[in-house]
Amino acid sequence: MKKDYNIKKLQSTDNGGFYQIDVKIPLNVGWIENVNFVASKDGHDINFKLEHVGNDEEYAHFSNQIYLETAAAYRFFFYFFVGNNKFYMNIDSEITNYLNNNKLGKLSVNFDTPDWAKGAIMYQIFVDRFNRGENKPPKKMPRRHVYPSFDTPVNPYYDENRDINNDFYGGDLKGIINKLDYIKSLGVDVLYLGPIMESQSNHRYDTADYEKVDPYCGTNEDLKRLCDKAHKLNMKVILDSVFNHTGNDSKYFNQFGHYDTIGACQDINSEYGKFYIKDISNGRIYFYYWWCHQNLPVCDKESPEWRKYVFGDGGIIDQWFKLGIDGLRLDVADDLSDDFLENIRKAVKRNKEDGLIIGEVWKNPMRAGRGYLSSGKCLDSVMDYSLVDALVRYFKFADTYKLDYTIHDILNEYPKGTIETLMNFTSTHDISRALNIFANNDFNANDEYAWKTSHRDKIFDVFLEYSKKYKLSEREIIRGKELLEAYTYCVDLMPGIFSIFYGDEVGVQGYGNEMNRAPFPWKNMDQELLTHFRYLGNIRKENEFLRTADFDIVDLNQNYFMFERTSSDGDALVAVSRNEEDSKILIPSKYENYDKVYSLKKSSSKNLSRYGGIALIKK
Repeated sequence: MKKDYNIKKLQSTDNGGFYQIDVKIPLNVGWIENVNFVASKDGHDINFKLEHVGNDEEYAHFSNQIYLETAAAYRFFFYFFVGNNKFYMNIDSEITNYLNNNKLGKLSVNFDTPDWAKGAIMYQIFVDRFNRGENKPPKKMPRRHVYPSFDTPVNPYYDENRDINNDFYGGDLKGIINKLDYIKSLGVDVLYLGPIMESQSNHRYDTADYEKVDPYCGTNEDLKRLCDKAHKLNMKVILDSVFNHTGNDSKYFNQFGHYDTIGACQDINSEYGKFYIKDISNGRIYFYYWWCHQNLPVCDKESPEWRKYVFGDGGIIDQWFKLGIDGLRLDVADDLSDDFLENIRKAVKRNKEDGLIIGEVWKNPMRAGRGYLSSGKCLDSVMDYSLVDALVRYFKFADTYKLDYTIHDILNEYPKGTIETLMNFTSTHDISRALNIFANNDFNANDEYAWKTSHRDKIFDVFLEYSKKYKLSEREIIRGKELLEAYTYCVDLMPGIFSIFYGDEVGVQGYGNEMNRAPFPWKNMDQELLTHFRYLGNIRKENEFLRTADFDIVDLNQNYFMFERTSSDGDALVAVSRNEEDSKILIPSKYENYDKVYSLKKSSSKNLSRYGGIALIKK
């Protein structure tokens, strides 16, 4: 690609960096004046005047040294005047009389993401439901209902005396250790563990003690053993962290007096009283609760005591990293202040310079008026709900429009390192299972998200009763598997982390996020799907250039999606069908001769099978 400009980094500082900017402009455009380099962030333009430094036979040369503050991504362009006419130069060195936002360059200052996470395959585990280290239920504890075996189907019910979040299967860290070879067979590079610290529920997003692994998960030593064994298999471990709130049944809040500590609920002047947001009115104390959930008191992110406990020297983050973890997934990251996130980042990076920080952010993180991604001082990446939603809509509802503009938003606005580490998932603990999403018609194309069920607005106990009884028919399963295979083939070959929610690779079902956490069916795995997922893992492993290769849409229509991945080490052309019939395709001439081909459902370079795919590799 023609490039009439050069941006060279000269020196980094704690808060930014110095750059040499050089540009050449064809002399045949006329008398060139007032040449500027513009770096834009959060809607604000920073102009730098470039000085004329000489000419050659064809070009006038302009240059200057500039300083930019740390940021994940500046968008940049050049402009100049010829007489009274203003001209722009874009990333492709094209000179036009208008500014095309789709042709702006991107520059990251003091920001990149860990190399090991770029283009990785991730395996997300809801620990209680994955595997028991021993073939017996854990020791009974108060307020916990324990299923006798992993073969027991999920059968939650709702009444005043029972909470489905207190139903335990006893999956633990030893159970994960015992299955590391299985996980590795999927090509997995990163284990993402749901919360494992002591909590009052099976999901453990209501922490009771940040310093101790939950007894049903194991011990702190078990976590260290898991990390050590994973590292020997060249896998990293990231841990779900919940710093926005704690549980009310915790040593910090201690609403029910189950702990020996004096909690904030008992005495706001206690050791933990300053951890929480609260109001005092008419002699009464009012605590804040996350989304009004009375079991989740919200922590005060401005509290020096809470901040020191989480990310101070010797704090929780330091303690966890000493056990061997490699990064954090931050629950409800958009509820954490920028300053709080910046300090989390400092704590992570002082423990491991290449530690990974992924945030739960459901919207475009570059547009939220927040710095949690754009500042370059907070998150590395996010769970990519926007892209997953757009892809699901495409494969289910032929929505080409949303997929097209979502991809362009990401390519134009996100820093490259973030694009390479976006968490693109099959499903997660917060939505229906992937097989259900693709198999049944209880999802509405017009809802905010493509996985929102048509029955979700019913009162909770009615919805739960419906969802626990919902089981896919054989016909639905066949259709769901076809779409799931096409979707995952597509995601596997796109940029970012390909994240598998435990059990999606063997056909686990679950309608709604109360029923999506079934125990792993070790005795009843869908071998066809498992073979497919292992095939996807092999594609990534055999083509390392895909981890960081650039991405461009070649064709997007209601029948198939064709895109290209390009790098100095190799190129790939990928086409994936969402059509119930075969589709004829026309590939670019450069791919008429290729070195490798990866076919889904016996597709070829001329014909895509029903829900099939083809990847042509040139090296």
